[in-house]
Amino acid sequence: MIKLIAGDFTLDAAAGDTPSRTISGIAVPYNVEAVVSDGTAVIFRPGSLPVEGKAPRLFMYHNASMPVGIVTERVDTDEGMMFTARISKTTLGDDALVMALDGTIDQVSVGVNPTKFAYDDEGNMIIEAADWMELSLVPIGAFGDAAPITEVAASIHQEPEEVVLNEEVTPVEEKPEMSEVTETAVEATIPTAPVFAQAKRVFDLPTPGEYLAAMHIGGETFRNVAAAAGDYMKSKQTALQAAAGDIVTTDTPGLIPTPVLGPVFQDLNFIRPVVNAIGARAMPNGGASKTFIRPTITTHTSVGAQSSELAAASATTMVIAANSVSKTTLSGQVTLSIQDVDFTDPASLQIVLNDLIGEYLIASDNVAADAITAGATASGATWTVTANDPSSLISAIYTSAYNILLDTNFLPDHIFVSPNVWQALGAQLDADKRPVFPYTAASGLMGVNGMGVSDITVANTFNPFGLNLVADRNFAAGTMVVARGQAIEFYEQIRGLMSVELPSTLGRNFSYAGYVSTFIADATQVQSIALA
Repeated sequence: MIKLIAGDFTLDAAAGDTPSRTISGIAVPYNVEAVVSDGTAVIFRPGSLPVEGKAPRLFMYHNASMPVGIVTERVDTDEGMMFTARISKTTLGDDALVMALDGTIDQVSVGVNPTKFAYDDEGNMIIEAADWMELSLVPIGAFGDAAPITEVAASIHQEPEEVVLNEEVTPVEEKPEMSEVTETAVEATIPTAPVFAQAKRVFDLPTPGEYLAAMHIGGETFRNVAAAAGDYMKSKQTALQAAAGDIVTTDTPGLIPTPVLGPVFQDLNFIRPVVNAIGARAMPNGGASKTFIRPTITTHTSVGAQSSELAAASATTMVIAANSVSKTTLSGQVTLSIQDVDFTDPASLQIVLNDLIGEYLIASDNVAADAITAGATASGATWTVTANDPSSLISAIYTSAYNILLDTNFLPDHIFVSPNVWQALGAQLDADKRPVFPYTAASGLMGVNGMGVSDITVANTFNPFGLNLVADRNFAAGTMVVARGQAIEFYEQIRGLMSVELPSTLGRNFSYAGYVSTFIADATQVQSIALA
């Protein structure tokens, strides 16, 4: 669930004698970057929010216990999702109108559940589709000038406003609308947000995100959050517990989150070197079948010199093979208890889901790497790795290129290697102990050993003899393949993220799946080199 503060709205509470009690504005501007509380950059694409289906509820501060109305109209435009919401005629609804009228609250925030999304090269989460769960009134926006306020037009009787404002500053803890508000602690997780002075309220048990953020800030903020946690536990104790005396945090270690500050360290790079090199193609026919046919030419026509006038011309029947390509289903799943979902910061859930998607990327790249290794033709050449002597390396690569050129009239453009071969290439020296592939801008190497340049911090910056290097840990040790990239085809259909409730165990299961296929169109154009 993403709760993203979007922009401003227009208040209309003065339609004739009967106030309409509606607000209008933009819920989400499209193609505008915003950052959610966990630091993830999010961009909504046009059409990503639905205009039909169950209407989103209108809350205060994303608190489901503080409903104030319902979204009555949704209009999808090129700029963003426009909305109109009706404010309920309740005490809490009147409070909302008053605060909107005087400018205390002039923003809205969406709560969505992304169903189709991806990440771009900068790590931004690009949302293509999402379930719109709720819309909330909030005091601070995240999109800035992308949705400026245009008008506030309201005319309601001022006496109720004075009563509401008096009640707002009176610390009466038993008022329903003053209870179970957690938004103040959430404000502490946003470094740029001010902490507003408010009358004492009754708080829920702080979420782990709120508790950890307050602990990081320290001082008065952490004291208040810790006190709120203690007050909550006292309010929930049974009569027997009350008779036994005060309950302190050491009595309930499982209810207070363990302090873990800072982002989770990422120890895996979710990249697909092979797939990125050859490109991913869409499954034919929209992926409607388990297999598909990929035709290739096994026998070409022929043209030759006519032996004499009226002699028969050269005639060879073209033969086209119908190669059946099967699909591999890749999937992974994780099951979380509803306690994990409900009692942890949404960022924690996103970390789990991101890891699941990342593992899919690695697995799909491994399918392509295995297909290249299995489908390659042995070139007959061997690279004998010898210090200060790259002669066998040069011979092996050119032998492979010669085989491709001789049989197909094409030349290779890629070289696929395992990590240990990448290491050997970078460490290969010539007879004068100079790197065969010199470091970029290395002093004194301009015009010398000009077969390529290298950068130790990027695995694919070698260009051995003009070939694009693809180093991938999914290749088995000792793998070295010279190939024409277009002879290797990778097909993919992403099924995406799915989830289902598990009522019997009070859990929620998440899975991510996709279909992939790899086809070697011409094994002659994929030549393997042995290492010795």
